[in-house]
Amino acid sequence: MSDPDWHAALARVLDDHGVDAARLPRFAALLDLLRDDPTAPTTVTDPAAAVAAHVADSLDGLAAPALRDAARIADLGSGAGFPGIALALARPDAHVDLVESLSRKCAFLERAVEAAAAGNVTVACARAEEWPGRELDAVTVRAVAPLNVLVEYAAPLLRIDGTLVAWKGRPEAHEVHDGAAAARLVGLEMGEPIVLEGRPGAEHRTLYLYSKVRPTPDRFPRRPGMARKRPLSG
Repeated sequence: MSDPDWHAALARVLDDHGVDAARLPRFAALLDLLRDDPTAPTTVTDPAAAVAAHVADSLDGLAAPALRDAARIADLGSGAGFPGIALALARPDAHVDLVESLSRKCAFLERAVEAAAAGNVTVACARAEEWPGRELDAVTVRAVAPLNVLVEYAAPLLRIDGTLVAWKGRPEAHEVHDGAAAARLVGLEMGEPIVLEGRPGAEHRTLYLYSKVRPTPDRFPRRPGMARKRPLSG
């Protein structure tokens, strides 16, 4: 697909998601960086493929009212900057923190934020358990860990009525069950998942939503690594 073709595909994705067309050059600059930077931490670097795999997939998160309305968002395990930077470009009135523990990925994220001229984004090079952010409106996580681990990461960061939005494919029933049970232990409550329209290569895509309904117990977050080593379950 030539540059005009993927630019046209990008324009359609932005229009489909109600994103101001004036933001297109910033999204395009981000995809150009993915293509040109050999350190980009993703296997999908061709802009023609990245329009769907990264941009459309990220902006599909706007189907969750929490992400349409949030003033402050944290994207955990941000990797190549999706969904965090894409949401920040779509929501210039919101602030997005990209929380990433690996320094090489943090370095790429800094370049990506600069390339996209995303002035409403901050890169936080830290583990989720150690990052001091609190009272957030929303936390996003895409392809990072099982649901019971994600709710433990997110709960201490959210304000009451704040929401975790987790991108998932088709998790096993036991993962969904353990996620709901773990959510209750950390002060969250699982909501109705949002099933997204599939596409070739990603036929099953769902947003799992968890709202903070009570304060998270003081014993959370546990020390780094414990959420994965000894995950909460039902």
